[in-house]
Amino acid sequence: MSLYTDYLKEIETRKGEGLHPKPIDDGALVAELISQIRDSDNEHREDSLKFFIYNTLPGTTSAAGVKAAFLKEIILGEVEVAEITPEFAFELLSHMKGGPSVEVLLDLALGDDAAIAAQAADVLKTQVFLYEADTDRLEGAFKAGNAIAREILESYAKAEFFTKLPDVDEEIKVVTYIAAEGDISTDLLSPGNQAHSRSDRELHGKCMISEAAQKEIEALKLQHPDKRVMLIAEKGTMGVGSSRMSGVNNVALWTGKQASPYVPFVNFAPVVAGTNGISPIFLTTVGVTGGIGLDLKNWVKKVDSDGKAILNNDGNPVLEQKYSVETGTVLKIDTKNKMLLDEDGKELVDVSSAFTPQKVEFMKAGSSYAIVFGKKLQTFAAETLGIEAPLVFAPAKEVSHEDQGLTAVEKIFNRNAVGSTPGKTLHAGSDVRVKVNIVGSQDTTGLMTSQELEAMAATVISPTVDGAYQSGCHTASVWDKKAQANIPRLMQFMNNFGLITARDPKGEYHAMTDVIHKVLNDITVDDWDIIIGGDSHTRMSKGVAFGADSGTVALALATGEATMPIPESVKVTFKGKMADHMDFRDVVHATQAQMLKQHGDNVFQGRIIEVHIGTLLADQAFTFTDWTAEMKAKASICISNDDTLIGSLELAKSRIQIMIDKGMENEAGTLQGLIDKADKRIAEIRSGEKPALSPDDSAKYFAEVVVDLDLIDEPMIADPDVNNEDVSKRYTHDTIRPISFYKAEKKVDLGFVGSCMVHKGDMKIVAQMLKNLEKANGKVEFKAPLVVAAPTYNIIDEMKAEGDWEILQKYSGFEFDDLFPKAQARTEYENILYLERPGCNLCMGNQEKAAKGDTVLATSTRLFQGRVVEDAAEKKGESLLASTPVVVLSAILGRTPTIEEYKTAVEGIDLTKFAPPVEKPAGTRSAHF
Repeated sequence: MSLYTDYLKEIETRKGEGLHPKPIDDGALVAELISQIRDSDNEHREDSLKFFIYNTLPGTTSAAGVKAAFLKEIILGEVEVAEITPEFAFELLSHMKGGPSVEVLLDLALGDDAAIAAQAADVLKTQVFLYEADTDRLEGAFKAGNAIAREILESYAKAEFFTKLPDVDEEIKVVTYIAAEGDISTDLLSPGNQAHSRSDRELHGKCMISEAAQKEIEALKLQHPDKRVMLIAEKGTMGVGSSRMSGVNNVALWTGKQASPYVPFVNFAPVVAGTNGISPIFLTTVGVTGGIGLDLKNWVKKVDSDGKAILNNDGNPVLEQKYSVETGTVLKIDTKNKMLLDEDGKELVDVSSAFTPQKVEFMKAGSSYAIVFGKKLQTFAAETLGIEAPLVFAPAKEVSHEDQGLTAVEKIFNRNAVGSTPGKTLHAGSDVRVKVNIVGSQDTTGLMTSQELEAMAATVISPTVDGAYQSGCHTASVWDKKAQANIPRLMQFMNNFGLITARDPKGEYHAMTDVIHKVLNDITVDDWDIIIGGDSHTRMSKGVAFGADSGTVALALATGEATMPIPESVKVTFKGKMADHMDFRDVVHATQAQMLKQHGDNVFQGRIIEVHIGTLLADQAFTFTDWTAEMKAKASICISNDDTLIGSLELAKSRIQIMIDKGMENEAGTLQGLIDKADKRIAEIRSGEKPALSPDDSAKYFAEVVVDLDLIDEPMIADPDVNNEDVSKRYTHDTIRPISFYKAEKKVDLGFVGSCMVHKGDMKIVAQMLKNLEKANGKVEFKAPLVVAAPTYNIIDEMKAEGDWEILQKYSGFEFDDLFPKAQARTEYENILYLERPGCNLCMGNQEKAAKGDTVLATSTRLFQGRVVEDAAEKKGESLLASTPVVVLSAILGRTPTIEEYKTAVEGIDLTKFAPPVEKPAGTRSAHF
């Protein structure tokens, strides 16, 4: 059996699934194709040619290396292939995006044959994915007097790889398709339970929205061949919940344009829109693909004669339609004047925010990557030639206000800015290149990140990145055949690339399925750091962290940089005192509710939440920062007291040391480097040389929110409100209700304590409640299943040492076993306690789910339709979110509790407490640590 016959079998299998042949990334298979192409009598020659030309992945895949070498032979005349002339071979090389193809082009351009060298130079002038090995060769040849090298460098200095591209069309015709009403989660575009197929773009494309929707989109394309389909969130925000590159890839696959005729299923330039615009992290992902994201504002609040919003019986603003975007509506985007027009040219709304100079550059280049690499290439060429680079790209927007202080995020961006005007202070609104300190890749998007790295010809992590981690938490629940096929391959790639990996490709250390956000929170050892992670919940309580798509993560890994505007900030402070029976999770929910009451609109959306929460250690403060993703914030920053920050850094050091002790250190000494960095930061704080990060007194905020702790007198639940008559109000995180709303009548089918929102204190609360109830009643009986998944192994180890794990084991009907992990997802639950492996578990929805139609009460963050629980024919599934004690008690009762039942259950239990920081740092340490 050959690799080729295996491939033919796979093709037949895919054909039965309605799929085309899978793109080839294996160099050994390409070598077989080439062997059959060389043999003019081979029966498979014609198909082999097609696979070689049209179905071989570019970049640094082994397949690309073999393909590039064969094309070089053709160009040099060492072999003749009638169907691939030397000119066509050059064209194929031009579509291979760096790595082996650039190496071959440099060989030819710097070779002895003048005619070939000139052709190779012309192709090289269009390429941007060059790395040090490539630029070093060019520089060396130039210094040796090579005329072709000078010619290439002069072209790069002029950025002809960009300037010679066609401009964005002045008018883009679109036809609308309403994907759903209300906020659209990226789960609709790329469901979590299909995460295993994300790297197979054609297969994954079949899961977008629904088969019916896909057929409707195809029908629109046939009816309007001169228009692009614009996907819309009517009466809502597009792309909430996560960045999800796979979601943008799916939209592009169905509605975008093919990036290259020689690379299948890689499309770009999707057009997406929402009544309330695009979620910030998703909008970044749209930009990665050169797409367009529009804020439609087609529904507006109805106001009275005094200009005040008219409210309905539920206290919500009444909306009126400004213009219609129902499916099939033809519109025009005037990119020159930055307006959305109707079919007749009437102006509907200003869309200038979608067409900033930087975004237009992404559209022209077809991706943000090409711009990032292009700028670096132009700078290199100009410096090598000893000239000043001409102004080709839109100048970085630098906003500076005299006598205005800096918010925390402005301070961080100013410290990490790259290429900005020296000495100039930058404020919100500035567009900045920044150094990235910490990068996180998670396992359900990691394969896509590895593909992106291969596509941009990157082979090793940037030396300027302090630390990077590849997690295994999103696939921790079920070690099925899909995980067994994908995860080891991912870990091997990332380990070779230079990341610390959850699994050891050599098998020497125990697989660590700890939740990625917890690990990133530990390896972030400076409150001035910038963190990029492949998950919307990349929200650290030290530094400022941005959830990003798999491509932006790849870019950060390869270049050590990111480009983004400095966001505005909303300042959140606290007053009053927490009641003894309340948990900090309720403060988090109350912040959302009180913000909406104070401002009417969500002032957090798209902005930085600067939360003055200095008396909580990083683990517990993370509960707040983590939730800010659901507040639709761009990111969040904790303003910490000096003593508290030192405590957090000491804790981080101890956990990094555990990783070293487990054998997770790499040759570069990354983990020890982080400990050394933490020690340096602690010394700076203790000496007074550089206290904990804080904003200036004269900093300017978009808004301020003051959370009154005295108003929080009973536990609160974030409710998806699945039966709200206004569909736009369903599945948002804005419906926050006290438990008394449910009158102890809300049936709970399953409880879940887990996800990145919980910490060691939450696990101890579960144990303490069981002990108390056992003491009071003799035993504990569950009227609903309770699933408990600690976020990290460290927590389990510490609980075992402290004697708390025993009570959990006593009441568990299932306890995870790392030696024999589950091979199948659980489909039925008994009324017992399940002790699950550390990881995301139910929160991800890609492996484990509750039974269809269940009402789930969880500590997690996701309440979107179909995420934790799918709908049944007779009842909608719903995922309500609450604190750990509420979830535990509800599982025991089988319903939501009364306030009296709750107070009794938590009496004497050490709940997660918080006291607002005082003017002078009090040095308060939080409970449980």
